[in-house]
Amino acid sequence: MARQLSQQEIDGVFKQRKGGEPDAVAAKAVAYDFRKPDRISKSQVRALQLMHEDFARNLSMSLGVYLRSFVSVNVCSVEQLKYGEFLGGISPPTCVVSLSLRPYDGTALMEITTSLIFPILDLILGGKGKDGAVQKREITMIEKSLLDTLFRIILNDLQLAWKGVATINFKIEAIETDPQMLQMLAPEEAVVAIGIEIRVGENSGMLNLAIPALNIKMIGQKFDQQWMARKVLPTEAGQARMLDLLRPSEFVCDARLMGPTLTLRDLLAAEVGDCLQFDCSVNQHLDLLFNGTSRFLGEVTGARNHRAFAVAEAKSQNL
Repeated sequence: MARQLSQQEIDGVFKQRKGGEPDAVAAKAVAYDFRKPDRISKSQVRALQLMHEDFARNLSMSLGVYLRSFVSVNVCSVEQLKYGEFLGGISPPTCVVSLSLRPYDGTALMEITTSLIFPILDLILGGKGKDGAVQKREITMIEKSLLDTLFRIILNDLQLAWKGVATINFKIEAIETDPQMLQMLAPEEAVVAIGIEIRVGENSGMLNLAIPALNIKMIGQKFDQQWMARKVLPTEAGQARMLDLLRPSEFVCDARLMGPTLTLRDLLAAEVGDCLQFDCSVNQHLDLLFNGTSRFLGEVTGARNHRAFAVAEAKSQNL
């Protein structure tokens, strides 16, 4: 129901804040569309955003290895739309894939623009990934077969990203070039649209996902649990338990007198009887190191016929 305030309304607010008499502003009723697809909570949308950011990171590595090219993947948007609005944003010819969501009922939609498909096909066939923006045609049956490995990589990483929420088997049901050929949902049905930009070399395109809001609602509680797990802060009891687990940990401890640096030439030329001069006094404290990190200052002493280290000062660094 977002709308812009009129200048009259803005002036009325400022006059009221200054103590003056506000102008009479006529209240206006704003029509609300109850078919508006706001079925997913903001926390669940945020969880979807984080989940697909993980998917984008994994996909950039997987496609980079497969195509042997620089690949960058970024999540651009996560929003709720009507299915008809999502289809209206797709310009054929393109590559549209319907996906089953087993064990859940329903079908998702994945679109990959031709500006991305044709450079990838060129790389698969041994080319250099020529610009696909100039090619405005449908992909052939042979090209669909060549894209089988690409789809398998994408769906494998997508399934891995969703594993923390629910085990979903994304499986290809059909591949079309015109989205109108895939009537999987009613135009008024709500979907969550995820826009992902993929850049392969100098070419870029979009991978768009449309997941029915009803399916996300079915596993909504798991989304909330994942989001709360990310936001939860450590309690005192949890910190104490973690400290108890760390207490038996072992560290390498050694005392060092930090002196000047020495060149390899001088080290190789050193002989028995040579004297190395340190730029420090004989009363200077030594550093006591744990795993290479200086923690205390003190001096070497003796205790019960053993060498020991007497701590004189503690440093501020944490272990």
